[in-house]
Amino acid sequence: MEGTIFSIIPAVIMLVLVLLTRKVLISLGVGIVAGALMIHEFSILSAIEEIWYVFYTIFIVDGAINTGNILLITFLLFLGMMTALLQASGGSRAFGDWMMARIKTRKGAQLMTPVLGLIIFIDDYFNALAVGQIARPITDRHRVSRAKLAYFIDSTSAPITVISPISSWGAYIIGILGGLFAANEVTDYQPLSAFLQMVPLNLYAVAALLLVFLTAYFQLNLGAMHKHERRAVEEGQLLNPDQDNVPGDLGDTFEPHQAGKVYHLLAPIIVLIVVTVTAMVVTGAQASEREVDILAVFANTDVNLSLFLGGTAAVMTGLILHFMQEAPRANTGRILSEGIKTMLPAIYILVLAWMIGSIIGTLETGEYLAQVVSDANVSGSMLPFIFFLIAGLMAVGTGTSWGTFGIMLPIAAEVAVTTDIHMLLPALAAVLAGAVFGDHCTPISDTTILSSTGAGSNHIDHVITQLPYAGIAAGAAGAGYLLLGLTSQAWLSLLLTAGLVILIASLIYMRKK
Repeated sequence: MEGTIFSIIPAVIMLVLVLLTRKVLISLGVGIVAGALMIHEFSILSAIEEIWYVFYTIFIVDGAINTGNILLITFLLFLGMMTALLQASGGSRAFGDWMMARIKTRKGAQLMTPVLGLIIFIDDYFNALAVGQIARPITDRHRVSRAKLAYFIDSTSAPITVISPISSWGAYIIGILGGLFAANEVTDYQPLSAFLQMVPLNLYAVAALLLVFLTAYFQLNLGAMHKHERRAVEEGQLLNPDQDNVPGDLGDTFEPHQAGKVYHLLAPIIVLIVVTVTAMVVTGAQASEREVDILAVFANTDVNLSLFLGGTAAVMTGLILHFMQEAPRANTGRILSEGIKTMLPAIYILVLAWMIGSIIGTLETGEYLAQVVSDANVSGSMLPFIFFLIAGLMAVGTGTSWGTFGIMLPIAAEVAVTTDIHMLLPALAAVLAGAVFGDHCTPISDTTILSSTGAGSNHIDHVITQLPYAGIAAGAAGAGYLLLGLTSQAWLSLLLTAGLVILIASLIYMRKK
């Protein structure tokens, strides 16, 4: 069943169950079991062995520890400890009081979040978790629902990172472009200049960022988001009371220290940012085999190790400040353990997402979808639109935008060079855009999971409430890609995409009024 239409069944089962039950762990588990049974032609014992194998390889690969995954999981545990320390020290409350004097409206609190997302553009993981820690105290005070906060974080982090050349994503994409141009004997473009030319062609990223700011400014609440926001404003309930196991949320577990100061929150977060960025630069420079420059650094940086080092330093800073407050030492263990507990739901989801991703990879779901495009005899003018749709479907099914890049960019380059060389950059940009769109729509995306964690939101609530916004941005981008294929006018297509987003947002706002 590998590499056939049947390979999409586990992903479809998982997505349908998520929408019907809103139980992400059960849905992922069923998808994993279904995929393992299909791989081994419904042999139960072989399927059990497959499930154990994909779980085992999350931690051990070829007899060696899978350092990257373990470092990321450890960082999430550190993040939980840091969150607990920020709350127990009174830093979160003090920061909220301080910001309330400066940001006096819900609109201002919401606009602050995507602005922070634009500033922290070097990595999507780092963006999602750092922005959540900084923004949550003030959005909580202004009764902004956690689902809304998660949407702001998720729909800012990947879109800004995918169009920034100085980021982990940008460096990765530029590296792929260099290989593609060499393999297809394309001499008209250099990787960096091509990436920069593709930025205005990444219509979904532009549409998603524009819609985030319009949503924050005009208070646009679509679909299930309306219920979350109404409950937050009228009842003060930031979380869905019907959902438990919210990652990153401590509720009222601790009584904040009465002597808490703003620096009790800012110091650990600043240490986290400084140490993480420094570690990214150092590890990237050490791993660069050629002349070291900023692109080489971000192409070779070890993000998970950098996050681990930053998390370690941040927790140590939080502990020092905690002990300086002369807080009861007996409470320290409880604070750290409660912080760890808040991150366990996110880790469970992440591990199961990695497992179903491995199962789907063995079934060659992505390769099947890619082959469909490769075999189709389509007009060159339709390439951007087709690749946008297929990349979106692939990212939804596989849960990985980077995996989608790796599979679809070479196919898009080959098809465009063969069909219409003028569609090369538009087709490549459409793959990037579609992958981010699919990443926003699937519950098994790392970035989506970490955005929920950073916001302290229930994961499925975040996925469901983000879908209408992602759909609007994708619809506008799809229209833009159709126009781009017909006219080859990049800026005209960008204006159409932005105009459609603004028009739809205006209609929603007028209807609300």
